[in-house]
Amino acid sequence: MQTPPDTGPLLAGPPVGESDPRALLLGYLDWYREALFRKLDGLTEEQLRTPVEGLGWPVLALVKHLGWVERRWLRWGFLAEDVLGRPPGGTPAEWRIEPDEPTADVVAAYRAQVERSRAITAAAGLDEPSAVGGRFPTPEAAPPMGRILFHLLQEYARHLGQLDAARQLLDGVTGP
Repeated sequence: MQTPPDTGPLLAGPPVGESDPRALLLGYLDWYREALFRKLDGLTEEQLRTPVEGLGWPVLALVKHLGWVERRWLRWGFLAEDVLGRPPGGTPAEWRIEPDEPTADVVAAYRAQVERSRAITAAAGLDEPSAVGGRFPTPEAAPPMGRILFHLLQEYARHLGQLDAARQLLDGVTGP
């Protein structure tokens, strides 16, 4: 029996013919950023905000966490800006949504951080080292932009896989 042709794209992310490492890293990072919201689409406010049984965190907290990840690696890390690397309350606060914390505010904070991240990555070469200070105390500890982008990609890939599991537990839906 012959399998019908797949009508979706051959590869998700940047164009199939893209081979430039910078374009691939930034293209896939943007694809994952957009996939985050595709995977949340259709969830109710309650589903977004209630910790998922078996995981212990609400899916909206993943949006919050990824915004802090971008801030930690690009602003506090790469630029050594004098900003917090974690919210008050540390890591647990990244994975918690407070009752008085509007969903729109969590999404807006994430989107603002992504725009800041895009500006930072647009201005730096892949081989440009991170500034010393902030997250990286010495030149030896300061990775280049390309290494940071690669780390961000694996962070998004891992967490969006977790989001697939969370979504399946919530309503059985998974997808690109």
